[in-house]
Amino acid sequence: MKLIKTLGIGALSLSLLAGGAFAQDKAAKQAEVRKVAAATLDKFYARKPELKAALVKAPGYAVFTTYGVSFIVGGSGGSGLVHDNKTKQDTFMKMGAGSVGFQIGAAESDVLIIFNTEARMKQFIDTGWTFGGGAEAGAGGGGKSVGAGSAGNVMGDVQAFTLTKAGLTGDLLSIGSAKVWKDADLN
Repeated sequence: MKLIKTLGIGALSLSLLAGGAFAQDKAAKQAEVRKVAAATLDKFYARKPELKAALVKAPGYAVFTTYGVSFIVGGSGGSGLVHDNKTKQDTFMKMGAGSVGFQIGAAESDVLIIFNTEARMKQFIDTGWTFGGGAEAGAGGGGKSVGAGSAGNVMGDVQAFTLTKAGLTGDLLSIGSAKVWKDADLN
């Protein structure tokens, strides 16, 4: 009986220590996502300085960095955050994407979404977002930023911008989609 009691106390102690370590780990991961998001915003501002003013006026925005590989079938994933300008609160999110078509390569992409309405931002946070299904064409190399999305696309109550750092890619024609959801580990 004494052994069971000692093991129980030991297990409880370990779980409390692990909980504290998880909280520190969670805070470190949140800080890293914020750091990457800030660096990503700086890239967008360097490319299109007027975005800084647009972000201040908007109810909020989302910033993601994704990494992907493709050879006929492609996939990418990454993380980011949604920043609510009114509450100054960040909601941590994940993004995953898949595509199929005549494509090959590996790439890093930065995505900026500016919400024109608070309702759209809350919907994005609460229910995630699935988008895509179109075809795109592009090619790049040597670390250059390419992509039609870098100019910005207005889709109703959001504006979306993409910067791609293409190591070596060839995308003659592909069809894909992406999904965004809350990061359960960081919120």
